[in-house]
Amino acid sequence: MNTGDTGFMIICAAFVFFMTPGLAFFYGGLVRRKNVVNTMMVCVAIMGLSVFMWTLFGYSLAFGGNHGGIIGDFRWFGLENVGMEAGPYADTIPHLVFCAFQMMFAMITPALITGALVGRMKFKALFIFIALWSIVVYYPLAHMVWGEGGLLAEIGSVDFAGGDVVHISSGVSALVLAIILGRRKGYERVTYRIHNIPFVVLGATILWFGWFGFNAGSALGANGLAAHAFMTSAISSATALLAWMLLDVINDKKTTLVGASTGLVLGLVAITPGAGFVPIWSSFIIGALVSPICYYGVILVKKIIKIDDALDAFGCHGIGGIWGGIATGIFGKSSINSVAKWDGLVFGDWRLFAAQIEGIAITILIAVVGTLICVGIVRIFTPLRVTLREEQIGLDITQHGESAYPTFNGMDQ
Repeated sequence: MNTGDTGFMIICAAFVFFMTPGLAFFYGGLVRRKNVVNTMMVCVAIMGLSVFMWTLFGYSLAFGGNHGGIIGDFRWFGLENVGMEAGPYADTIPHLVFCAFQMMFAMITPALITGALVGRMKFKALFIFIALWSIVVYYPLAHMVWGEGGLLAEIGSVDFAGGDVVHISSGVSALVLAIILGRRKGYERVTYRIHNIPFVVLGATILWFGWFGFNAGSALGANGLAAHAFMTSAISSATALLAWMLLDVINDKKTTLVGASTGLVLGLVAITPGAGFVPIWSSFIIGALVSPICYYGVILVKKIIKIDDALDAFGCHGIGGIWGGIATGIFGKSSINSVAKWDGLVFGDWRLFAAQIEGIAITILIAVVGTLICVGIVRIFTPLRVTLREEQIGLDITQHGESAYPTFNGMDQ
């Protein structure tokens, strides 16, 4: 047991917790005025639901035991026997600290999905969906990547802080759910103006702040690997921010604050799976490429599928996470982190790259099938979508009876 590692990991857990309120501001600023309360309320509700489920049975299913490399069991139900001594996953910190750190990942991951759905999904339906999705998709994926005998770990696929588990899973699920829900009323005919750019910047910078705990904390100790992950994260995010600014200049002749905020988040998404595996120099490349990949990827996907992914949850987390996983297979180096069994493609070995592709494909399959299962169950209890009148009035009033700006009497955007 090491007090320095323990203190560091508790702080990192608090950093990651702060990311979900940050996401609420980021998403809340991007939506229309009449839906900001609903958008932020979903994140707040998930904060409560995720902690309750994780401590009751989620942690045990994700990390307790092993059944076929897919799921754990109920040996740690209600955190029974998860105490102040070191657990099986980290030698220098209390088992409870590891559980708390992982709990914050289980919190923010389903919240990412909600960016694709704003303005048209019933709160009741979304709440039930998130509870089911955590059980059907998140807990099994967390086990497969990070748990004892996990399937993806066994094939050699690596994911330092959640490329598969967090970003690809949530991004792909967001895409599937957006397709099922259909477009917002007037989509492609109505201009959906961003209602509060300062909220967007506040949320993005809180996310950047918390992400240092997200990635550096995944080293599970105050050590050199944590410092390495911290720096690769900073560099990738900064480079992606600058790359998006350049894209804005090329396409619109001026930089935008929303674009810069989006770029910095994309850089963090892309580096997450490889933060503790890739050389520092490669984080410049990973960050520089993720912005154009996502920028043009979103345009292409929306043109082909014609979906209404309201806040580009798939474009940012799905596409960005896939690029990050592939980049880990290209630039990963076992000498940086021995969890990687092989070096990446750029160092002359193809096996890590192949394992990364396989891991990404399995993650996508689980997210698609799991989302369809969850939607099927939710529809037994409630319709997914609000009525046309509720959508026109706005979800703040119709779902929660609240208005973010009660003194505002003008026409909504």
